[in-house]
Amino acid sequence: MNKYGFVRLTCVSPRVHIANPLRNIEGIKRAIKKHASSDIILFPELSITAYSCGDLFNHDVLLDDAETCLIALAQSVEDQLVVVGVPIRFNNALYNCGAVLNQGKVIGVFPKQFLPNYGEFYEARWFHAGNGQEPKTITIAGNKIPFGIDLLFNHEGAFPIKVSGVVCEDDWMPISPSAFQALAGATIQCNLSASNDLIGKAQYRVDTLVKGQSARHISACAYASAGVGESSTDLVFGGHLAIADNGHLLAQTRTLKDNSCDFVSADIDVKNLINQRHKMNTYANCGARYGTMPVRMIAFELSNKTIEKLLHQPTGMPFVPKTQSTLKARCAEIFELQVAGLKQRLQQLGDNPHIWIGISGGLDSTLAALVALKTLDALKIPRHHLHGLTMPGFGTSNLTKTNADRFMQQTGMSFHEEDICQLVLDTFKTQHHQSFDKISPECSLAEFKQALATLTPEQRAAGDLVFENVQARVRTFLLMSHGFVLGTGDLSEMALGWCTYNADHMSMYNVNCSIPKTLVRWMVEHVARYQYKGTLQAVLLSIASTPISPELLPLAEDGGITQLTEATVGAYELHDFFLYHMQRKGDSPEKILYLAQQAGFSQHYSPKILKTTLKRFYQRFFSQQYKRSCVPDGPKVGSVSLSPRGDWRMPSDAEVTAWLKNYK
Repeated sequence: MNKYGFVRLTCVSPRVHIANPLRNIEGIKRAIKKHASSDIILFPELSITAYSCGDLFNHDVLLDDAETCLIALAQSVEDQLVVVGVPIRFNNALYNCGAVLNQGKVIGVFPKQFLPNYGEFYEARWFHAGNGQEPKTITIAGNKIPFGIDLLFNHEGAFPIKVSGVVCEDDWMPISPSAFQALAGATIQCNLSASNDLIGKAQYRVDTLVKGQSARHISACAYASAGVGESSTDLVFGGHLAIADNGHLLAQTRTLKDNSCDFVSADIDVKNLINQRHKMNTYANCGARYGTMPVRMIAFELSNKTIEKLLHQPTGMPFVPKTQSTLKARCAEIFELQVAGLKQRLQQLGDNPHIWIGISGGLDSTLAALVALKTLDALKIPRHHLHGLTMPGFGTSNLTKTNADRFMQQTGMSFHEEDICQLVLDTFKTQHHQSFDKISPECSLAEFKQALATLTPEQRAAGDLVFENVQARVRTFLLMSHGFVLGTGDLSEMALGWCTYNADHMSMYNVNCSIPKTLVRWMVEHVARYQYKGTLQAVLLSIASTPISPELLPLAEDGGITQLTEATVGAYELHDFFLYHMQRKGDSPEKILYLAQQAGFSQHYSPKILKTTLKRFYQRFFSQQYKRSCVPDGPKVGSVSLSPRGDWRMPSDAEVTAWLKNYK
């Protein structure tokens, strides 16, 4: 484990030797030694004896040997939590149990509660079901051990780790015992299993038992099933292993591997699970309504060794699916959500509404226009009811202007152009504003442009906020003077406040408001590759590859873009990564930096750049809340949203000091 909340969990399916406990614990010991870096290790159901012993479970020879070997195995376990399957006799009954081992002892034993006795299963022939009426302790080899269905295993350290266990069929029930264990606080849930393999059964286990349960319980679910060595008299056991965290499958094995020992490992973010439960107020309400089971907390200890590097590299683009098939489906679904939201809004405007949108030749306006076109098509409204307006200014490049013009021409929307330069200059005259502290507004437009062309690179880089803001607000003034304006700003810009207040910040409806910049680019490429061909496809791909810029500062001498957004605020893939972990996961700045240093980004970022950009993210996120407090309506399409009416309510005068105390 480590201070950031990660716990290393391993599931193992060793080769078993039927009715030979001594040989089985030798294999278990080897697996424990191999996974010395793991905090918790889970083995399958009846792993000390094998599951398929049949009527041999009625023989004291086997049961005596199993109990002796259990104690011997426990004595070899140090600062790890090990969960193994074993048959246990008590009060004239035999129980199919999970035994929990820590620091040389068996610290608890829990019995299987639901015994399958249908189809290929007939466990009730040998075992007795646990039902809560059992004695609170049992004695094995003179050792008094906590026993029952009410045990939770608890480690108190920098953060609490609460572990629960059930045996196989228990999790197949309509109301699983694991549900009550989760409501009682268990964040890591272990299932010792001996589930035979059938066609399609492995996928069902993963989707329903492991992923589905971990999502409903906001927990990590570990599943370890019996495999190689079990009898194949009538059944085949595939040694299926899987670990899921809050609905996300972290690792699994292919079943039916012919290995002597198979395993999967994953690092569980327990702190995040606790945080997500706190955020979901209905989680506690569920426990209050249906009652949480009374539990006995059994303490366990873990070593002081820390997880320095995670087993699985964190994704550098948490908003963008990893596989092309998933990405394609995700983009299509987001378009449907955007279209549905805009469709509802347009239907409130009367018959045959008209939409105005500023087309810049950049990513955001292109995506918003594509959504508007699909919406008009769905409403059977002519595409020319979408009015694209280009408003070239002092920083508009030939590349973006050409792409904007070609895009509008190819899509069938109405094409308008209104040059803003003279209107902006007139505004400077009214304000008596000298641009870049040297250019008087009392000149002709041609003279003004000529003066801008003489600026040095240093003067351009120094910027002029009034020069930028007037252009942005003039564009909004022109758009809103025409009619219903569709906004284009995305989630990343909202997080950073990278917009001009009451300019591109404002519209009548914004379809991009919950889509981060990293995903916007992929969505434009998605449309280009899968919905269009020829000239329009080429234009869209060109837009997707164009450097991100507001184009508000004068162009370079060669006509190139001088104002590159990511050169000013930092890479958007970093900001999107920070936003996801801050808002969605509730991670601290220190934890986010720890994850970023291991994440897979499109390029390598030095520790200094990561730290500097993270500091800038927090500074801007806090200082720019006042812009987010008054943004237009727009559809939420993902789990991260900054709408002041929904997911994110923050005072505009909140201070960032506590978040940056370690970033001086």
